[in-house]
Amino acid sequence: MVAASLDAMAGTRWGRWLGLVVAVWVQCISGNNYTFSNYSDSIKTLMGLTQLQLNGLSVAKDVGKAFGLLAGLASNRVPTWLLLAIGSLEGLLGYGVQWMVVSKTVAPLPYWQMCVFLCLGGNSTTWMNTAVLVTCIRNFRQSRGPVSGLLKGYVGLSTAIFTDVCSALFADDPASFLVMLAVVPAAVCAVAMVFLREGPADGATGDEEEDGRCFAAINSLAVAIALYLLAADLTGIGGGGGVISAVFVVVLLVLLASPASVPALLAWKSWMKTRKAANADLEEADSAASATAPLLLTAKAAERNEEAPGPGERPRLGEEHTIAQALTSLDFWLMFASFLMGVGTGLAVMNNLGQMGVAMGYADVSLFVSMTSIWGFFGRIASGTISEHFIKTRAIPRPLWNAASQVLMAVGYIVMALAMPGSLFIGSVVVGVCYGVRLAVTVPTASELFGLKYYGLIYNILILNLPLGSFLFSGLLAGLLYDAQATAVPGGGNTCVGAHCYRLVFVIMALACVVGFGLDVLLCVRTKRVYAKIHESKRTNRSAVVQRVS
Repeated sequence: MVAASLDAMAGTRWGRWLGLVVAVWVQCISGNNYTFSNYSDSIKTLMGLTQLQLNGLSVAKDVGKAFGLLAGLASNRVPTWLLLAIGSLEGLLGYGVQWMVVSKTVAPLPYWQMCVFLCLGGNSTTWMNTAVLVTCIRNFRQSRGPVSGLLKGYVGLSTAIFTDVCSALFADDPASFLVMLAVVPAAVCAVAMVFLREGPADGATGDEEEDGRCFAAINSLAVAIALYLLAADLTGIGGGGGVISAVFVVVLLVLLASPASVPALLAWKSWMKTRKAANADLEEADSAASATAPLLLTAKAAERNEEAPGPGERPRLGEEHTIAQALTSLDFWLMFASFLMGVGTGLAVMNNLGQMGVAMGYADVSLFVSMTSIWGFFGRIASGTISEHFIKTRAIPRPLWNAASQVLMAVGYIVMALAMPGSLFIGSVVVGVCYGVRLAVTVPTASELFGLKYYGLIYNILILNLPLGSFLFSGLLAGLLYDAQATAVPGGGNTCVGAHCYRLVFVIMALACVVGFGLDVLLCVRTKRVYAKIHESKRTNRSAVVQRVS
C-alpha cells in the first residue's frame, strides 16, 4: 500500500522534483571519495608509508569505481532503493574500518587489507551515483544537461561540505572526519530510499518554461551554498570553534534543505489545480484534456524515436545502443580516451594535494582541498546549463565544452609547474573548474549518443577512467617521480620539499590535456549531426508547448 502510494507520487510532476531534490542531497555526500587528502597524511604517518605506497592506497580507493560495473548491470534489474542501500552499507564498512585504524581503535591493518577497505569506500559512491543519475535523467529526459550539471555540481560541493563541517565541529580531526564519511551518507541514503523513484516515461516531458524556472531556483540556491562555503574558507569564520562554528553549521544545513521548497511549491500548485478542476464542469475538463494532447503525442513520439533499431541493423549515433554496439563504436572510445586525459590528471592533483602543499611550503592544505571542491561545483553546474542552452539555440555539440576545459586545464598545470607565488591556489581553482566541466558534460553526452536503455552500464564503463587515470597519473606518474625526487636529496627519505618535486608531473599532465583536446575536437566534428537533430527536437517540443498554451 505504501509502496503503491510512493510510486504514484513519483508519477506526479512534484513527485519527480522531490526525487531530484533528494538526489541532490545524496550527491552532497557522494564526494567522499575525493577527500583522501584530508586524512592521507595520518595514514602515511601511522603506517610508515612511502609516497608511492600512499598513492597505492589512493589508487585502491579509485579502483573501487571499477567495480561500478556491478552497479551499472544492476541498474536495469533492481529498484533504485536497493542500489542506494548497497552503496550506503559499503561506505559504512569501508570508511568505518579506516576510522578504526586512524583513531587507533585497532592496530594498523596490513597494507593489502587497507587497500580492500579503501576500495569498498570508493565503490560505495558508484552505487549512489548510478541510482541518482539513471533515475533523474530518465525522469527529466528533455533536460539532461541541467540535471547532470546540478547533480554533479553538488558532488563537487560535497568535499567542501565535509571539510568545512569537520573543521567547524571537530577542528579538522582526521578520525572525526572519517566518522562523518561513514555515517552521514548512510543516513541520507535511508531518506532517499523512500522518495527517489523512477516515474513513467510519458510524464518525463513537461512544461519546459516551468522546468526552467525550477532549475534556475535550485541552481541559485546551489550557488548560494557555494558562495557561503567559499566565504567561510576565505575568512576562516567556520573553523573558529564554539558558538560561531555551530551557527555556521546550522546555516549550512538550512541552505542544504532549502531546495525542498521547489517541490513543495509545485505540490501546492497541483493541489490548488486539483481543487479548481473538481469545481469545473465536464466541458471545461474535456477541453483541458484535448489541449494537452499535442504535448503528450510529442512525448510519445520522442519515446518511439529512442527505441533501438531492428536486429542486425547498426544504430546510428543518437539511437539506442546495446553495450556491444557502444563498445564497438569509435565515438565511444574517443569519448573514453578524452575523458581519461581530463579526469585522470585531475584526480592526480586531488589525490596529491596534501603532498603538493607540503612540497610548496604550506602547513595546512585544507583550503586547497575545499577550493578545488567549490570551483569544481561552479564548473559542473555552469557547464551543464550552458551546454544545454547552446544545444537549444545553436545546435553546438556538447563535447566542445570538454575541449575548452582541456585547454584551460593544461594552462593550469603549466602555472603549477612554474611554482610562482599563489600558483597552487590558482591551480586548485583551475583544476576544480575543468574537472567539474568534464564530469557534467560527459554524463549527458553519453546518454545522447548511445541512448538511455543501457545508460547505467555505459556510464559506469566510462567511470573506469577514474581508477585507470588514478593508477596512471597518480599512482605511477606522481608517485614514482615524487619518490625519485625525495631520495635524490642527500639523506632524503619519504618527503620531498621544493617546487621541483612535482614539476615534471605537471608538464606531462599538461601534454596529456593537449592530446585530450584533439580527441574532443574530433568528437565534436563527428557528433554535429546528432546535436542538430536534438536541437530540432527541442524546437519542436517548444512549439508544441506554445500550441497547448494558446
